[in-house]
Amino acid sequence: MNKRALDSFMQQDDFTNRHIGPGDADIKEMLSLIGVKSLDALLDQGVPDNIRTDQPLSDKPMSERQALDTLADMAAMNVVKKSMIGMGYYDCHMPTVIQRNVLENPGWYTSYTPYQAEISQGRMEALLNFQQMIVDLTAMDLANASMLDEGTAAAEAMTLMKRVGRNKNDVIFVANDCHPQTIAIIQTRAEPLGFTVKVGDALKDLNVAEVFGVVLQYPNTFGSANDYKELADKIHDAKALLTVCTDLLALTVLTPPGEWGADVVVGNSQRFGVPMGFGGPHAAFFATRDAYKRSVPGRLIGVSVDSRGHPALRLALQTREQHIRREKANSNICTAQVLLANLAGFYATYHGPEGLKTIAMRCHRMAAVFAAGLEKSNVKILNEHFFDTMTLTVDDAPGILKRADDDGYNLRLIDDETIGLSFDETTTPDDILALWNIFSVTADVAEMDKKTADRLPAALTRTSGFLSHDVFNSYHSETGMMRYLRALEDKDLALNRAMIPLGSCTMKLNAASEMIPVSWPGFSGLHPFAPADQTKGYQKLIKDIEDALIEITGYDAVSLQPNAGSQGEYAGLLTIRKYHRSRGDMDRNVCLIPSSAHGTNPASAAMAGFKVVVVNCDHDGNVDIDDLTAKAEKHSENLGALMITYPSTHGVFELTIQKICDIIHSHGGQVYMDGANLQAMVGVCKPGKFGCDVSHLNLHKTFAIPHGGGGPGIGPIGVGKHLAPFLPNSPVVKNAGPETGIGAISAAPWGSAGILPISWAYIRMMGGAGLKKATQVAILNANYIAKRLKGHFDVLYTGLGGLVAHECILDTRPLKDMAGVSVDDIAKRLIDFGFHAPTMSWPVAGTLMVEPTESETKYELDRFCDAMIAIHEEAKKISDGVWPEDDNPLHGAPHTADVVSADNWDHAYSREDAAYPLESLKTAKYWSPVGRVDNVYGDRHLVCTCPSLDSYRDDGE
Repeated sequence: MNKRALDSFMQQDDFTNRHIGPGDADIKEMLSLIGVKSLDALLDQGVPDNIRTDQPLSDKPMSERQALDTLADMAAMNVVKKSMIGMGYYDCHMPTVIQRNVLENPGWYTSYTPYQAEISQGRMEALLNFQQMIVDLTAMDLANASMLDEGTAAAEAMTLMKRVGRNKNDVIFVANDCHPQTIAIIQTRAEPLGFTVKVGDALKDLNVAEVFGVVLQYPNTFGSANDYKELADKIHDAKALLTVCTDLLALTVLTPPGEWGADVVVGNSQRFGVPMGFGGPHAAFFATRDAYKRSVPGRLIGVSVDSRGHPALRLALQTREQHIRREKANSNICTAQVLLANLAGFYATYHGPEGLKTIAMRCHRMAAVFAAGLEKSNVKILNEHFFDTMTLTVDDAPGILKRADDDGYNLRLIDDETIGLSFDETTTPDDILALWNIFSVTADVAEMDKKTADRLPAALTRTSGFLSHDVFNSYHSETGMMRYLRALEDKDLALNRAMIPLGSCTMKLNAASEMIPVSWPGFSGLHPFAPADQTKGYQKLIKDIEDALIEITGYDAVSLQPNAGSQGEYAGLLTIRKYHRSRGDMDRNVCLIPSSAHGTNPASAAMAGFKVVVVNCDHDGNVDIDDLTAKAEKHSENLGALMITYPSTHGVFELTIQKICDIIHSHGGQVYMDGANLQAMVGVCKPGKFGCDVSHLNLHKTFAIPHGGGGPGIGPIGVGKHLAPFLPNSPVVKNAGPETGIGAISAAPWGSAGILPISWAYIRMMGGAGLKKATQVAILNANYIAKRLKGHFDVLYTGLGGLVAHECILDTRPLKDMAGVSVDDIAKRLIDFGFHAPTMSWPVAGTLMVEPTESETKYELDRFCDAMIAIHEEAKKISDGVWPEDDNPLHGAPHTADVVSADNWDHAYSREDAAYPLESLKTAKYWSPVGRVDNVYGDRHLVCTCPSLDSYRDDGE
């Protein structure tokens, strides 16, 4: 092969050119429109010199094949043994019809949070199924659309119990037989809020008169399912509330907590077909009583009606309540685990109630038969009754664990004389024989099965039904399930159909080569508490990502534990808080936050024990330096931190960022930089080098992890050297963080480690130069849109050289004045053009914030700009009197196929205007499945479970 041919081959194998949308010719044309000669010149003109780095990122790019081969080597370094550890994590079988059609389908994993209800009906139906599944299995009134993990869900339950309960004590009691990671997270969360956590035996040590809430585990971490009915009554008599952490599969055969007194029920849906993935991501759940629905954290899917009066789904009023209540918010949760919740919900749909109960009883029978064999040989089992987990005493527990390890099994070491074992869906009779052999037991499984009674507690055997809704009883064949999944997918608009131009959300390409390793057993099959000598591949992966993020950000240390951006915010602030306290500065509890900040910022600050003081922004959207200086001086003795987003929430590089950092440091505070907009800085500037002390980094934004309908996410934090001793740690895995750390933030030691291969592959395949080019093209694309729309929509804020960063805010308010067209009208009309709307009315009411990302081609950018220009022209027709203000395509949008094709059409505009506002739409058209959704109706008639099929019928039927 000659050099020219080799160069051509290498060019074809360049992942950067596959990831970045515009080709060289397009980039040249776009630069020309903007009036800049090159991508480097674009940075020179738009990014302040004083924050630029002169050190290029070092990594050379890998080809896709090289990256996959390297990840395969890492996966092979992990040793996947049969896990019997339990503690909330269990092996299971994901049905292949779900793996192929959901987990590995970009129609499901590239969709965004369903804030635009009309184009999210499929994923919301799946989430409504998840909510119904949780309600049925827990016997509670309502459930949300998933939490991050079981431990954080329990911590959220703690704050709900305090907020809505009538007992005004500041003590929470946590049973000592809860999972240790759950106890640790509650302790982490309670301390800055001023709560006292008492841990003990709930049946012996609990004084109900002194607590506002109690947390129990059912079945507990050691396997026993205790009868807590009388205790629940005593708790309620004392005006306290009860949270129960539980196991969904167990609830198919055990009396659900809602039937014996729980006020909140939380847990993990992982064993419903979701791999362990070394700790995540998994969808936790949060169920409670109807009386507390206004205080439920996270997201609820609700049932409303559309403009025609037909049923339509939407996010209910509790959603993102931190954006409204800010520092008074009950929670800082801004994401969920939607993709994983959908997987779990589909697992229940596919198996149905009888299938789930069969799986549960099979797990139980395996455990009961194994226990009978042990007892035959005089091994003492400490549980009289259990579901799938037992605890037993032996003379030499470490020795037994070693024998098990040699034979390919991981057991739980509780202490030198106590072992735990958990059985699951994947356990076989051969496993029982192998385990008996480890304990020197000889028996016949079939014979023992005939002789062995169930070990479920008779008083707690479930008698109530569950999953009676048709959706859980209709799709048990693969054909039926496949078509149901396709039908839901077709209702939605995801990144595989069109650009999703949401500002501050970075909906970039999630490349197939990045996604493939997630399903490999070497990554998906590991328990998060597996022995360290079995997780060497993960340790290398984690170290590689930490090193890369350190180089990219300029910080000195990184923690990957936070499993969402909001968790990263919280962890960063706790790290600052502990740093101050380590120096004796116990009163540094003031956090300055600009008025433009993301709503999770003040919510996180309040949760971390800070008093929020708002700093004004000037007329250009930048931090008001005079106001910042005055408030820093006023609170100098108590100043703990500043939270700032950079580039700013308004989409510009503020020129004064270093001065801002200097002001805070001069008064003894620390600077937390929200990393939501790191997309505009990778390879260009490093926050750890221009004055910031800590940042959270959204791997699900900047580093290509898919949004999956609103989750999963990862929000690691980078910190300076002085903060490194205070990073998160784990109560179970001692090398997962410093001993002097802030405690556990997430249930798993490294958070959602199962999706780390995605970001690793993105970083390595892009290489240092590719990462910088991605930043350049992200900035180019945003400025190209701003320039193309000039004369139709003004850009509200610009920075150096009249440029924006990676996103721009379009001022749509003149259309309201001109033609009565609201930002909502524009968003809904964009659906007719086949687009998800940009971010609406944030950070400025009546505007659209657009972030095209580097992955979008010039063709797609032009298609979006053509749509926006056409919408402007439609508004002009209204103002010119061609169409009336109350009957025009903007007010009527989105237009469904049945409306456009109906016999009757009595509008002032044509069917073609409604359905095909651009000629190009005639060859590829997305149809909204519902008309405009009525949010007010949904708030007034809150329904968060599956409606009966009768509700879908017309009144005349």
